[in-house]
Amino acid sequence: MSGVVLELQLRGEQDVFLARQRAREVAALVGLENQDQVRVATALSELGRELAVRRRAATVTFSLADEGAPELRLEARWQGQLPGVASSHALAKLDGVAAARRLTDRCEVRSEADGGSVSLAKRLPPHAGPLTPAWLSELRVKCRGSKPRSAFDELHRQNDDLVRALETLTLRQDDLIRVNTELEETNQGVLALHAELSLELDQTNQGVVALYAELDEKSIELREASEAKTRFWRNVSHELRTPINAVIGLSGLLLDAAADPLSEEQHRQVQLIRESSTVLQALVNELLDVAKAESGHLEAHPELVALQSIFDQLRATLRPLALTPEVALVVEEPADCRFVWTDPVMLTRILRNVIGNGLKFTEHGEVRCSASPRPDLGQVEIVVSDTGIGIPEEHQQRVFEEFHQVPGPLQQVSGGTGLGLPYASRLAQLLGGTLGLTSEPGRGTRVALRLPLTEHAGEGSPGSPPRFGSVLIVEDDPGMRRVLRGSIAPHAGQVTEAEDGGAALRALRDACPDLVLLDLNIPPPDGRALLAMMREDPRLRDVPIVVVTSAALDRAELARLNSLAVVLDKSRLSADQLIGAAAGASRLVGETT
Repeated sequence: MSGVVLELQLRGEQDVFLARQRAREVAALVGLENQDQVRVATALSELGRELAVRRRAATVTFSLADEGAPELRLEARWQGQLPGVASSHALAKLDGVAAARRLTDRCEVRSEADGGSVSLAKRLPPHAGPLTPAWLSELRVKCRGSKPRSAFDELHRQNDDLVRALETLTLRQDDLIRVNTELEETNQGVLALHAELSLELDQTNQGVVALYAELDEKSIELREASEAKTRFWRNVSHELRTPINAVIGLSGLLLDAAADPLSEEQHRQVQLIRESSTVLQALVNELLDVAKAESGHLEAHPELVALQSIFDQLRATLRPLALTPEVALVVEEPADCRFVWTDPVMLTRILRNVIGNGLKFTEHGEVRCSASPRPDLGQVEIVVSDTGIGIPEEHQQRVFEEFHQVPGPLQQVSGGTGLGLPYASRLAQLLGGTLGLTSEPGRGTRVALRLPLTEHAGEGSPGSPPRFGSVLIVEDDPGMRRVLRGSIAPHAGQVTEAEDGGAALRALRDACPDLVLLDLNIPPPDGRALLAMMREDPRLRDVPIVVVTSAALDRAELARLNSLAVVLDKSRLSADQLIGAAAGASRLVGETT
């Protein structure tokens, strides 16, 4: 709803003076506060001044509107173009119009050849009430009945407004001075606090620096102590092996049937010497292996391993360790994961330790070993479970600490060094897997070895190994070339030899082989360059490569080579290992592509 409440004419300076009065009165009648009344009156007088200066008569309309939010509107309209104002943009830049824009909530201008207008709007306060027809009629009556004030009255009113504005400004200035004083005091406190904190921070930093220096010193001492311990274990183990082996050998000679007969007591004593020496030998071997693992000198040498053969060996060698005949050793057939790519020696040692513990601490029931693939985890899981005495919860993590043994009667009977599970756990980590344990006292223990799932069940077996169409042997040593040819020829359709990098490049250009056996230390280009070239060549990048080398490789280079090929140590080379490595190289290329 909207409606006009007053209309007046601007023809000269006196009309501008009157328009200011009427604007102040209308603003008061519609409920605007005193400051807003002054703003509306000043805005209209500034606009009227611009029109009076340019001697342009205009009609000013006061109206109320509630389109969205209730507001008071003042619109000045005139005929013809204002002198010196050729556009709406120029009109908006006039000082009076710009002042009116700042004093009101909205200002719209229009300037054309046939005339122009300026429309101002000021929002009404919430307590103004609804714009009903009755209220508009009442406002019109009040506006028509209002009489202009005299010049002195208007001057007095403006002076009163000025005095009030000055008083408000003075109060605000006093508040500003007070706030500035408080802010200065606060800043002084902040500066003092900052200085105090900076001093404390400097002292703390000095303490931290000293602490780091002490920690570095302690770290060096611990590292030196660890290295000294490792050297001690290694040296003592090596020094003890010779006399222990001599004791075992000599006691064996005494017990031999062809030796001079011993009395029953002598036979029993020599048998005890042999058994004690065997236990001592196992302890020394474990100490040496733990020392190697801690120093990083123990490395895995993976190959294609038949789990069935590992399980058969464990079944035959560990069954005598059972405490009583009532304890059964059950080793299940690994039907779903017959082959795995891992280090057979390390895998055997892990399972020997775990199964041996199960047999030593089980008085009745069984110790069971099984293997199953876990495709969801990308792992193969080998589980050894028993029905033995179990491990209390507070000891289940500590059994992986070196030399820790769970107290109990069976521990005193079976003995042990406390190195078995820690050593097995370290070996599992070297194989890229984990060794976990769950147990319940009186009900048994379950140990799970998880290794990366790289096995291919049914892919082949030692009885039916994979075959390769054409094989290229790159080796500069004629004797080693004969060894490699003799190992791979029964499984290949064609074998080609190259004694240096140049001959290998020519052979690769002539035909793309199905397998390459590559030595690193060959006449240039050497094996490393040849390997890099093949992996960058689109025609050769998918060719399986087995690196057969005796070179000393650090961990970084070994990891890089293992990402491109399968690496075999010449000192551990056998025909089965070579065939298993070739199969692994084929899988590696398949997984990469």
